[in-house]
Amino acid sequence: MFNHEKKTQMISPDEALAGRSTPLPVASKHFVLGNSMSPPFPEGMERAMFGLGCFWGAERCFWQLDGVWSTAVGYAAGFTENPTYEEVCSGKTGHNEVVGIVFDSKIVTYQALLATFWQSHDPTQGMQQGNDIGTQYRSGIYCFNDGQYNQAIATRDSYQSELNTSGFGTITTEIVRAPEFYYAEDYHQQYLAKNPNGYCGLGGTGVACAIAE
Repeated sequence: MFNHEKKTQMISPDEALAGRSTPLPVASKHFVLGNSMSPPFPEGMERAMFGLGCFWGAERCFWQLDGVWSTAVGYAAGFTENPTYEEVCSGKTGHNEVVGIVFDSKIVTYQALLATFWQSHDPTQGMQQGNDIGTQYRSGIYCFNDGQYNQAIATRDSYQSELNTSGFGTITTEIVRAPEFYYAEDYHQQYLAKNPNGYCGLGGTGVACAIAE
């Protein structure tokens, strides 16, 4: 119990590991979609960023959507520069496991991405998703502009009403401006496509998210 409690306590910036100035290397092309995972992205593409538990399964939720041009997993919303997976797992970086998404809003709307986000995990669990416990598994929406932020708040409030009806607790999702995204190690990228029988701890509430397009 002590270890679990410690893993779910957010650290302060002065407690964080220093990290490194050099980014972790990743492949130039998405293993499934074949498009670039790194900027620059084609003109007209938009970006989104979500945290919803272990990023292996979270990334797959989004690369399967029509209109998603590329995805990448990484670390964000903490304090350590270019952290490693082991450092993030230590709870001493403050980072969340996140998915960065590049999408064509003419094909898939941000509202649709939010619906996938809300329905693909349980946003009421605080610093965990199922058996995955720690600050790196917290629910988060990281917004690149005011429009995304306003939609995130609106859909949170709407989905909270649906969850209340089904007996769930209060949504704990953090909704903030998009922080720096640090790419995770290459072996984590599109992990479940490279390892089809790999671990996926994601589980939604079973409550539909009725978002109007």
